Amino acid sequence: MNKSTAIVTQPAPDSLILPSGQVQYGHFDGPAQTLGLANFRYFDCMDKPAGWLANYFHFKQFQFVSVKTARYLIGVAIADIRYVGSAFCYLYDIKANRLVEATWLKALGMGYKMSDSPVSGEAKIASGKGHICFNLLDGQWQISLETAQLSAQLSLEAPALSLPMAMCNPTGYNGWTYTQKHNGLKVKGSLSINHEPQPLNCALAGYDFSAGYMRRETSWRWASINAQIGESTIGLNLAAGVNETGCNENVFWVDGERHLLGPVQFEFSRQKSSPSQSSWRISGNDGQIQLQFNAKNCRQEKLNLWLIKSNFRQYIGYFDGFIIDNKGRKHKLTRVLGLTEDHFARW
Repeated sequence: MNKSTAIVTQPAPDSLILPSGQVQYGHFDGPAQTLGLANFRYFDCMDKPAGWLANYFHFKQFQFVSVKTARYLIGVAIADIRYVGSAFCYLYDIKANRLVEATWLKALGMGYKMSDSPVSGEAKIASGKGHICFNLLDGQWQISLETAQLSAQLSLEAPALSLPMAMCNPTGYNGWTYTQKHNGLKVKGSLSINHEPQPLNCALAGYDFSAGYMRRETSWRWASINAQIGESTIGLNLAAGVNETGCNENVFWVDGERHLLGPVQFEFSRQKSSPSQSSWRISGNDGQIQLQFNAKNCRQEKLNLWLIKSNFRQYIGYFDGFIIDNKGRKHKLTRVLGLTEDHFARW
């Protein structure tokens, strides 16, 4: 089975938004150097130029990094939804099935910053409980973390010639969403947990940079894997419910080689009372993906405020099944640790 010719990519843009105001859509061969936000011309649903309040508050951005070592899994995120900036850093002990976390919440752009370039710049948030900092240097992610449980100075390194998944889709009537992800990355640097240095020789990671004029009310399902399967390093990103107006963000990496995939379906019940009862089935219509996911733990948060709502659940658990890459090779997964996510947002 060879699907590699089904999805056409285009050269990576210097600026996602051209000086004319036109947004460039589709899959790219690399990251956009900058979003070009100053060029964007935002209109309301009646084709009138949007005011500065809409231009400012309708733009959303978030960045996420997952790091897996032999003993721990770390999830880190910073989100700017304009009304507030929020962040979390959780530490999951795989053997003990125990999750602890630190969270940050800042109002109206104060006490945090984001980068409008997917390849250079800094995103950070800090308080007395510690800090998160994502520093992008020529496309390489450098991460500084400090919480009560951990301290880290990390660099994420892609295999030679490995490409991220970088794409932009129209969103809603007048918006757009740029998404850039890369999984199966090596991890270098230092990591201490509870003042104990951790080995990083087997560590793997993935990142997510997403930004745009997203739907006021949105939801998605998501799955992510960074793992060593036999002699191969694999990375997987699957999603449904967002980024599907024209092309999707589903992609599989094998030793750094990128395989863009077709649409997938997620089947699960969000009414289960315990994370350990959550079981997911993820499948592709073309037969390339058949996965079963069984959760062991969950990082969750619910906000029900006047302007914003969020029902967020990120599950940690194990995948079984198979993925067929675009060269027809079948990769079997047996109890492979990874993540799924179910998220509703009104922002």
